[in-house]
Amino acid sequence: MLSRRSLLALPLSTALVKAQQPDLEALKKEGLAAVDRRQTMVQQMVDQIFSFAELGFHEYETSKYLTALLEKNGFTVERGVAGMPTAWVATWGTGKPAIGFITDIDCIPRASQKPGVAYHAPIVEEAPGHGEGHNSGMAVNVVAAIVLKELMQKHGIKGSLKIYPGVAEELVATKAFMVRAGLFKGLDIMLGVHVGNEFGSSYGQPASNSGLVSVMYTFKGQAAHSAGAPWRGKSALDAVELMNMAWNMRREHMRTEQRSHYVITNGGDQPNVVPSEATVWYYFRELDYKRITEMFEAANTIANAAATMTGTTVGWKVVGSAWPNHFNKVIAEVQSKNIALVGMPTWTDADQTLAKALQKELSQKQDGLKTKVEELSAPKESRGGGSDDVGDISWIMPMTYMRYPANIPNLPGHHWANAVAMATPIAHKGSTAGAKAQVLTALDFLTQPKLTEEAWKYFNEVQTKDQKYQPLISSNDQPATFLNKEKMERFAPLLKPYYYNPAKYKTYLEQLGIQYPTVR
Repeated sequence: MLSRRSLLALPLSTALVKAQQPDLEALKKEGLAAVDRRQTMVQQMVDQIFSFAELGFHEYETSKYLTALLEKNGFTVERGVAGMPTAWVATWGTGKPAIGFITDIDCIPRASQKPGVAYHAPIVEEAPGHGEGHNSGMAVNVVAAIVLKELMQKHGIKGSLKIYPGVAEELVATKAFMVRAGLFKGLDIMLGVHVGNEFGSSYGQPASNSGLVSVMYTFKGQAAHSAGAPWRGKSALDAVELMNMAWNMRREHMRTEQRSHYVITNGGDQPNVVPSEATVWYYFRELDYKRITEMFEAANTIANAAATMTGTTVGWKVVGSAWPNHFNKVIAEVQSKNIALVGMPTWTDADQTLAKALQKELSQKQDGLKTKVEELSAPKESRGGGSDDVGDISWIMPMTYMRYPANIPNLPGHHWANAVAMATPIAHKGSTAGAKAQVLTALDFLTQPKLTEEAWKYFNEVQTKDQKYQPLISSNDQPATFLNKEKMERFAPLLKPYYYNPAKYKTYLEQLGIQYPTVR
């Protein structure tokens, strides 16, 4: 704090601002209290987005709800950015530092699940659901941004805030296009969040993370009667199968760090017609840009060979990509201290009963919910695993990806079981804790310019010293907004009667008539 003599030496306007602005510790206490006052807002956002259950590129209700809420709270919203109808940017302020917040909003196919029920019980059979927990992240970031905006206005703190949705993250299909569109230019740092069962931050490349390129190969041949004149046909499905066999044989001779997998999205129309068109969709995952592109090039060679062998033609379309994540050490260190300050939520007996019952249902270790925050540790050697397209953002600016404790440990991921906790007090408390950590971390960077300088020093002198960002998409590739269209046309009308109505019901559990917890 400045002394009274120091204040008297300043110009009157500056002295008044300095006198009125509390110290950082007091600001943080005020921020924590402001988040606590918005616990109902957190709960309603978590429950509302859970009820929409929208697949990637079709998060229309989710985006409509979020953008209206942000505009109501003083943010300016630009919609339909980067060629994606459900993508947007919400902005408040124009000054420096400029802090970004990002989290995902899409859900998982076939993951519909009644919250608070510790066994498989779909809301709508076979429908999408939040079997990853993406419904909770916007409650973390939006509440944090609203609290920060009010603190900045009240205390004359300079800076600006931007909020972004992770559209179609489950398809790993959008953030490279957002980078290409320049949506992150001018930001100083990015504070991303993702649902987890732990509470912590990290830096470097996560040990279980890969980058990827997502490619659809379409073969075209010639139809014929499969029995009457099969010799006149050229089977596109044969070409797909030959490509898959060749790739599977090549896989034996690849690094253990690689991950590659495929689905046949179009195998023809019916058995008595030689398929004139067939499509196979591949993910090629590796630990760095060079190896990802090498896998892609090898697959293209195999696809061309399969076409030659069958007398068909082949073309391919990149529908998504992701660089391996690399998170900023300076931001992670600051964030970890704030996570420790917030601490884990206090779980009730009901919360732990649900967690242990679900773990038992899945024949997993029944140790319930975690009770301690994760300490920051040095990165472990990368060995390959899942991907997240925030990796592209992490290679153009300093970024972290905080995990907040809104789900249950020992779950399979991308599964109905991961939806069980996601509209219950577990998710409500975990998201509130996450919002607090976001507020505290942003306040550190808003009030201490040196931290931003240090974050960029790590980015420039350590992270990108020998490796620079190169897009895995070309200038001609476009977002694959056609994906999931038929699924959402089928299920959206069936899900609509179950949308959460906060004006009538206190919680989504109450609306669905679910006793918490419901166990076998």
